[in-house]
Amino acid sequence: MKQAKFSIAVFAAALAFSHGAALADKSNFTNWGPAVPEWDTDNSVAGGCPIETRDGLTIYMAINREGGYGGLDIWTADRFDLDEPFGEAQNLGEPVNSEFADFCPTPLHNNWLMFVSERQSAEACGSGDMYIVRRNPAHGWGDPVHLGCAEKGEGPNTAGGEFSPSLVKTKEGVLLFFSSTGSGNMDIFVSRMGKDGRFSAGERIDELSTEFDDRMPNVRKDGLEIVFSSNRPVWVDGELQARGQDVYSSSRASTKDPWSAPVNLGPGINTAADETRSSLSWDGERLHFGRSGEIYVSNRSQVKGKK
Repeated sequence: MKQAKFSIAVFAAALAFSHGAALADKSNFTNWGPAVPEWDTDNSVAGGCPIETRDGLTIYMAINREGGYGGLDIWTADRFDLDEPFGEAQNLGEPVNSEFADFCPTPLHNNWLMFVSERQSAEACGSGDMYIVRRNPAHGWGDPVHLGCAEKGEGPNTAGGEFSPSLVKTKEGVLLFFSSTGSGNMDIFVSRMGKDGRFSAGERIDELSTEFDDRMPNVRKDGLEIVFSSNRPVWVDGELQARGQDVYSSSRASTKDPWSAPVNLGPGINTAADETRSSLSWDGERLHFGRSGEIYVSNRSQVKGKK
């Protein structure tokens, strides 16, 4: 336990002094373009949970393929330029990956990584908990640190399952967004980092959550836009129609404001198949998501100075 507290305290200190803290982004954006396949897969590969590093030159994914450690593992692929395709995927190896499912990677600044794991450790409090780990360039990945259990008053993880941690630094503090089955069905929550580096129990975000399955949020660097997946029904020709998982977005004027009514991103992004774990690039111009074991990307452009 002392080691876990120390590791989280180190992370909190690094975050407090990090550069590039999220400030209000006054840019507007064009609409999302049609989604296209982004990373080559074949019949032996099922990929999802895509998310870029800050520079956009590495993509993290959860992949189930031969050569892994136990079903879903976390892999990365690199490229030399934003206009180039990503290369061959590389498994992160142990101790990040385990014989259990490891997924929903979220790369942070300074070689930190958040992810979800179903590993059966003494600290585990649910079917999938959030962890944090750091990579030392000289020595590789350290031991993952569990974020703590809500029922013990020590963190955001619940007896249910958590998905897709998304961390943003705002004027209101450091906020951790994620989805959880802790309240029954999958809903979207936010947790706040305390001065000791520990995260509070999650608070359900009512304006984003419904009686349907709302999951896998990812928040833009300024905290003003969120994307997530939901199977809530949609209106088509005046009738409510059932849907699989579609990508939705919501925004707000400031990090003190509630989120706007979520908007379905439409047929350029969503299909009859499930679209899951959407994520925004650091500049907000690329949207990554999974569909039927494939990874897709959609692009848009910033329109700066537009009111």
